[in-house]
Amino acid sequence: MASALQGFEEVRLTKPAGKTVMTVTDGAVKFNKATAIELGYPAYVKVLINEKTRQIAVTPTTAKAENAVKFSKPEGKQTASISVRDTTLVAAIGQYFELAEAPEGEIAFQSVNGTVYPNDKAVIFDAANATAGTMKRRGRKKAE
Repeated sequence: MASALQGFEEVRLTKPAGKTVMTVTDGAVKFNKATAIELGYPAYVKVLINEKTRQIAVTPTTAKAENAVKFSKPEGKQTASISVRDTTLVAAIGQYFELAEAPEGEIAFQSVNGTVYPNDKAVIFDAANATAGTMKRRGRKKAE
C-alpha cells in the first residue's frame, strides 16, 4: 500500500540568498555575497567559460584542483563581496564584456545576474544579459 505522503517533498526552510551577481571591471571580477552563499562558501572555485553561449560558470572545487581560484572565507566570516584579481582570469572573463570609457575618478563595470543550479553546484552568468555602469574609484588617490 502506498504511503499517504508519496510524492510530497519537504519544505526547505533556508532563506533565499538573494540575486547572485558578477561584476566585471578592467582589474577584477567581483562576486556578491549571495554567490558565496549559493555555492556553500567554497574556499576555492573553478571558473568555466562557454565560448559559444558567452556564459561563465562558477563551481566549488578543492585547493589541489588544477586552475583552482581562491574564493570565499567560511560561513560567518565572508561579510562582503569577493574580488578575484588574477590577471589571466580577469582577461579571460573580460573578453565577453565591453567596458565603456569611464569619466576621471570612476571605474567602468558590467554586472550580470547569475542563475543557480543547485544540482550541479554551480552559478552560471550569461554575458548577453550584462548591464553597464560606472562607479566612483575607491581607495587612495594616486599622487600627481
